[in-house]
Amino acid sequence: MTPALPKSQLHLFDRVGMLPYNKEFGPTRISSADTKVTKPAMANHLSALKRARQTERRTVRNRANTSTLRTQLRALRETIEKGDKAAAEQAYRQTVSALDKAIQKGTLHENTASRYKSRLGVRVNAMK
Repeated sequence: MTPALPKSQLHLFDRVGMLPYNKEFGPTRISSADTKVTKPAMANHLSALKRARQTERRTVRNRANTSTLRTQLRALRETIEKGDKAAAEQAYRQTVSALDKAIQKGTLHENTASRYKSRLGVRVNAMK
């Protein structure tokens, strides 16, 4: 993969095949994997420490709620793709229930859930 250069300039390439002007910068690139990621400094106030603990607990809970909802939505979409209308209607009822629970838990905004229900309901009703 060496470019066509006169033989007098071929010695300027190292065994990796770097161009002469790239030797100044080296063979590797800087990536996020190479840099060390450090945690932000923890606050010293008791109230800030408590808020950090609460945030961790809420983050875990919110991730679990979001994951459950996404799994239910995925299951309904897969059922619709299969073409079984009876199974799709059953899955739609379960998905609507999951969406309503997500509204109550604050995972999803009410209008967003209504939009999901409407669009999924149209897809289920359009099945033959």
